[in-house]
Amino acid sequence: MAPLCMLLSMLMVSCFNFCLCHKNSEFALTNPEKREKSSTKETERKETVAEEELEPEILEVFHPTHEWQALHPGQAVAAGSHVRLNLQTGAREVKLQDEDKFQTNLKGLKKGKRLNINTNTYTSQDLKNALAKFKEGAEMENSKEDQERQAKVKRLFRPIEELKKDFEELNVVIETDMQIMVRLINKFNSSSSSLEEKIAALFDLEYYVHQMDNAQDLLSFGGLQVVINGLNSTEPLVKEYAAFVLGAAFSSNPKVQVEAIEGGALQKLLVILATEQPLTTKKKALFALCSLLRHFPYAQQQFLKLGGLQVLRSLVQEKGMEVLAVRVVTLLYDLVTEKMFAEEDAELMRDMSPEKLQQYRQVRLLPSLQEQGWCEITAHLLALPEHDAREKVLQTLGALLATCRDRFHQDTQLRGTLGTLQAEYQALAALELQEGEDEGYFRELLDSINSLLTELR
Repeated sequence: MAPLCMLLSMLMVSCFNFCLCHKNSEFALTNPEKREKSSTKETERKETVAEEELEPEILEVFHPTHEWQALHPGQAVAAGSHVRLNLQTGAREVKLQDEDKFQTNLKGLKKGKRLNINTNTYTSQDLKNALAKFKEGAEMENSKEDQERQAKVKRLFRPIEELKKDFEELNVVIETDMQIMVRLINKFNSSSSSLEEKIAALFDLEYYVHQMDNAQDLLSFGGLQVVINGLNSTEPLVKEYAAFVLGAAFSSNPKVQVEAIEGGALQKLLVILATEQPLTTKKKALFALCSLLRHFPYAQQQFLKLGGLQVLRSLVQEKGMEVLAVRVVTLLYDLVTEKMFAEEDAELMRDMSPEKLQQYRQVRLLPSLQEQGWCEITAHLLALPEHDAREKVLQTLGALLATCRDRFHQDTQLRGTLGTLQAEYQALAALELQEGEDEGYFRELLDSINSLLTELR
């Protein structure tokens, strides 16, 4: 019995020792508060260690070589180093990348892969060599593209020397605008040219003189004077197309306008308008006259001195010339407003030359219009049936109002015509309003009529 008790006692002592060596805190009989405090302290200690490991400034920098070396905890390694885990020892090992990795990267570049350049792995000379090879490859590609593009251009286009040679074989000569105009003037001025050839030459010439430079080049070889002399032709068609060319050349071209005045173009145009001519010829002559007078105060002075207003008055009163009457009224409106705006701009901005301003002030246009009965002539043109013609007449009446106010007051026919037009355009403006047009065309005409009636009361 005694040995059995001794054996049982030894067994209990062994179990007690075993429990003390392998005790689990979860099942241990400990104070919960102490256990919580202990756990908190352990967590704080781990976070502090982790923070210390993350701070780069306290880490030891490890400089690898081309041989594998063990990397100890707490050591930092340069970027681009080759790091591996030794499965036999469980330690991390590090070394520099191999020298042939650079060559591998270059081969990858040629295949379209990205070149992974690492400054810790390659020397500056290696990078320079790689950049030089890269530039050489780009230059070769560019040169190939240029050669392909040049070959394509050669296939599509021929050299100018070959084209000239072919044209010479075909008796085709490449001419400049100047050469073409010289040839056309010579054809028009040649006594051996037929009427059709002369008309064709003038028709083609009109196309070229629309350009300001070409019109001025026409002066350099005397072509303008040849065309001006064509206004004296006995053939109405020659007069018509000569005036057509001159109108295109005069337009907004002061140098040509001056030469035309000196060459007698104004007198010849007025003669055509004052004599019996076909309607088409007078249309072109009036077109040339308008181009010559606009923005040229000296020509306007000469126009008044030569009796230009009397010529236009006779033209307007001539039977069957209603179309020309509207154009004449438009010309007078343009001349009146041009003079008025030129004087106002000179006073406000002072950017006009004194000589040109003096020329405008010498143009006695408004007094001449009043003296020669243009107040009544313009008022009677309101009887024209076309809305466009009435619009232009109303504009001119408004421009002449300050000069012709007394004449308008005395003209009972004008008041009656304005009253009739007022009723007509009130109805048309109402129809526009029904269609949703608050500021329509007829509304503008009605406003012009109402404004004139208000001024004449």
